[in-house]
Amino acid sequence: MSKMQIGELAARTGLSQRTIHFYEEKRLISPSEREGRGYRYYDEQTLRRLEKISALKEIGLSLDEIAGVIDLYFQDETGIMGKRRVLEILQGHLKGTEARIVSLQGFRKDTKASIKKLEGLIAKAEGRG
Repeated sequence: MSKMQIGELAARTGLSQRTIHFYEEKRLISPSEREGRGYRYYDEQTLRRLEKISALKEIGLSLDEIAGVIDLYFQDETGIMGKRRVLEILQGHLKGTEARIVSLQGFRKDTKASIKKLEGLIAKAEGRG
């Protein structure tokens, strides 16, 4: 298993070193090895975790949601456990989105009615109504 420093890891993933450090702070990844002078070394497992994190972010998961699911992908070789949990999360996102759409449609209807009422009041005040 080859080890790499953060610069190489950043280059291979397309992420910034700052992002990698941030993911460490969030405990999404950790260096496989630390050297006495503070150098961190990462392995292929970390590279795969970063790739999975990027894929999960791309489909809309927050970092907190990713933190709750990422280990499942590496505990089960098939990834089924992780996929099931992500499916539950995305179904929750959809349910929340649909509720917000209904709420926004009501707000839109009320706003249109308020606009029409105000336009009528303005027209009446100007002697056009």
